[in-house]
Amino acid sequence: MIVWLNGTFGAGKTTTTKELTALLPQSRAFDSEEVGYMLRDVLSSVPVTNFQEWRPWRGLVVETAAQVLGYVGGALVIPQTVLTEQYWTEIRAGLENKGIPVHHFVLHTDRDTLVERIHTDSKPESSGAVQWRLDHLSAYEDALPWLRREATVIDTTEISPARAAQLIVDSVGAAPA
Repeated sequence: MIVWLNGTFGAGKTTTTKELTALLPQSRAFDSEEVGYMLRDVLSSVPVTNFQEWRPWRGLVVETAAQVLGYVGGALVIPQTVLTEQYWTEIRAGLENKGIPVHHFVLHTDRDTLVERIHTDSKPESSGAVQWRLDHLSAYEDALPWLRREATVIDTTEISPARAAQLIVDSVGAAPA
């Protein structure tokens, strides 16, 4: 099983992943960004603004997740923002074609809360990361219509990551660890 946590930066994906893997039996976090980092050197001659634009990233996320699950079983929790519907469709279809159930959640909060979290969660030396995250808020808002169709939305504005994780466990029907 895959539990995919989508949503923009500051919605609580990383923290909720930690809480969720503690609750879901035989689960582990899978950071699909690492696949993108691996491809940077190999595909440096193919310029992109986001490694998700590389078709091999999408395919390798599916293959890597399938290989890991085939090796250890259990569940993978993937905290990854995907804002392009075509990319999500490719990933979901690839996983489903391999017989892997996919539970897609969007952790959502209002823009003011996101901006506050981005500023307070960031280290002073990462001002470039702060701006990058802020620059992507509009793309997230533009993606919300299809995200609402494709995923279960959990509003994290007033709830803790632990509560969000429990709501996810309840939704996927998994017995807590």
